[in-house]
Amino acid sequence: MTLQLFDTATRTQHDFTPVTPGRVGMYICGLTTQGAPHIGHLRFAVAFDVLRRWLVRGHGYDVALVRNVTDIDDKILRKAAESGEDWYALSYRNERYTSEALALLGVLPATYEPRATGHIPEMIALVDALVERGHAYTAEDGSGDVYFDVRSWADYGELSNQSLDDMVGADDADPRGKRDPRDFALWKGRKGEEPASANWPTPYGEGRPGWHLECSAMARKYLGDTFDIHGGGIDLRFPHHENEQAQSRAAGLGFAGYWLHNGWVTVKGEKMGKSLGNALEVQQLVQDHDPLTVRYFLTAAHYRSMIEYHPGSLEEAGAAVERIAGFLRRALPSQQVVEADPQVEIPADFAASMDDDLGVAGALAVIHESVRRGNTALDEGSRTEAAEVAASVLAMTDVLGLNPLSATWGGAGGSREGELHEALDALVRMQVEARAEARAARDFETADRIRDALVAAGITVEDTPGGARWTLARKDH
Repeated sequence: MTLQLFDTATRTQHDFTPVTPGRVGMYICGLTTQGAPHIGHLRFAVAFDVLRRWLVRGHGYDVALVRNVTDIDDKILRKAAESGEDWYALSYRNERYTSEALALLGVLPATYEPRATGHIPEMIALVDALVERGHAYTAEDGSGDVYFDVRSWADYGELSNQSLDDMVGADDADPRGKRDPRDFALWKGRKGEEPASANWPTPYGEGRPGWHLECSAMARKYLGDTFDIHGGGIDLRFPHHENEQAQSRAAGLGFAGYWLHNGWVTVKGEKMGKSLGNALEVQQLVQDHDPLTVRYFLTAAHYRSMIEYHPGSLEEAGAAVERIAGFLRRALPSQQVVEADPQVEIPADFAASMDDDLGVAGALAVIHESVRRGNTALDEGSRTEAAEVAASVLAMTDVLGLNPLSATWGGAGGSREGELHEALDALVRMQVEARAEARAARDFETADRIRDALVAAGITVEDTPGGARWTLARKDH
């Protein structure tokens, strides 16, 4: 079977053919470390994690995945100044939060995860090449800014399917030094209020990289002048990816062969974002929902479609996970952790869906039909058949990063929130009833000791007119 992907650049779906047979180089734009990530931020990472897994498991490719870290930019500097801390301290803290969130959602580690601040020489080399080729210029106002001349590159606008005359300036650099308002900053000269630690000496003066420049330089270093796939959120297509492609190809690089873009997570039709007040931070979300449930929610829709979040979204995802996990626990009752067997053949219907531009909806339908068939086999006493189906389900869910018996999820058999809550509820109620009996007997010392033990275990007990009610105490992260 041939893998077909929808290429944003050509706006067509066509066969995927790597530059080097048997190997795939993939670059995806990571996060700017200005804050802790929410699920909208991480949808891209889950989507391209599924692609990576399918390239490896479905087609046997050796995949090198580069996911950058934008650890310096205007927003980071502004937020650090507002909070009175060093920009690199703020940036590194949020980088750690992002890494923790990615691990929580079962996203495989990148092959390389370079930081922008660690690749200044590579960026300056690219600026030099563009200046020498007549595609970049130094601002005449003495600011130290270096701009890409969009009119010097006839194909500018090709990726986002726009004509230059229809565009407006989309760069946040000072427009006074530009020849054209649509030109974008490759290098930003030092501003007086910025800390010295946020600037580097170059032939163009002290300054720091433009956002677009860093990705071109890092992709080239780790994947070569020409590589296979560049991915990211649909909101990055313009201006970020348009500018990446223009500056790279103007410098003589082949750059990306395929462009893939994922849709957003939306709330009431609007893109999820902290500025809109509708963001759901991963670390907070997993306090109430199993991480595997969150992963399923982000995986279940086609990567190019929008995912609408509503209050029942994660409950629906959790129920789907539990159907899969419940069957696997029935079919493999003595197993706690079971990883997929790489020798098990992937069902043809599943593979066909995945080869159709990562059709996860069809792939999940095959999984759930297999679960139904496996449960029927168990009901009829056919344990051998059920075990074979279970092996197939493990293989398919592993491709999607959703194997509920994997050590990734603790080997607990998936989303068992209901069962765990019932068990915990029974234990806590025993203690609550013992506390109530102690209070009725005016044995306040025993009652207080029980209460303190519950608090120490993270249980908050509230006395209400309808009786005692307990909740899990919130923990700050």
